[in-house]
Amino acid sequence: MPRTAPQPPLPPLPPPHPRRPWRRWALKGLLLTLLVAGVMYYRHQRQLNRYVRHTWATLTSRYLTGREKTPLLEGYSVHGIDVSAYQGRIDWPEVARHRVRFAFIKASEGATLRDARFARNWREARAAGILSGAYHYFQPYRDGAVQASLFIDRVPLAAGDLPPVLDVEATRFHDVAEMRREVRQWLELVQAHYGVPPILYSNYGFYRRYLAGHFDDFPLWLAHYEVARPTLPAARWIIWQHSDESYVPGIRGTVDFNVFQGSYEALQALRVPAAARRAVPKKRPALPKKAARPSSSQRKQPGRATKVA
Repeated sequence: MPRTAPQPPLPPLPPPHPRRPWRRWALKGLLLTLLVAGVMYYRHQRQLNRYVRHTWATLTSRYLTGREKTPLLEGYSVHGIDVSAYQGRIDWPEVARHRVRFAFIKASEGATLRDARFARNWREARAAGILSGAYHYFQPYRDGAVQASLFIDRVPLAAGDLPPVLDVEATRFHDVAEMRREVRQWLELVQAHYGVPPILYSNYGFYRRYLAGHFDDFPLWLAHYEVARPTLPAARWIIWQHSDESYVPGIRGTVDFNVFQGSYEALQALRVPAAARRAVPKKRPALPKKAARPSSSQRKQPGRATKVA
């Protein structure tokens, strides 16, 4: 038999691919992240949607014209807004033409801060025929009497104006009982000066946790968003701030939208009465003695907390 030529040796097999277990773990981590994100979105979709809308409004604010309009909330006949220097210059006659019946205007904050646009807004809103009131943003680590004095010096409420408002929602405090004492001091001093009970403003979460049951002798203005109606009984509140991202022609950008629970005549009945206002002497409230309690600057100020929605 003829001899066959020797076959060349076979090439060596390629080494097996090394296992990469990190890929498997990365896939598991991705699936777990998606699952957690889905659960979080399901539980907090209202708040997340609000953040997205606020971010979008901020990014597109340069393109706004001041003619944008949010539909009025159905089921209520008296609608209003609250504003501060944040809204910039406001065309109040244009605002009045779009069924805005009342407005609360920021006057002051804490012990020293004055809203830069209060005087202009106060003058022009009243000239436009909008029933107007003023509010003070309360800082709980500041003395209530000092804050009341700032508001009284700043706000020339007269007969026919809406009652003063105290905005209580800042969570920068150590002792809730002390915070409540300072709030009540502000309310009582301001009531004694203007002759009408002030309105207490707060958001639903803060009110339920810190204020409920302690200030039932004052009218309540409640901020509660993303709900069909406030959770609190209707008998407990008089004004509902149902949105903080609405548009009203005459204001370039978003503004808080409110409704009054009742008729326009009922809202007018809350105004500062002429007789009671004249009976109160126009003087600053007496401030507490420094020896009796530490001043605001001597108190420790905690870190800033987020606003409860």
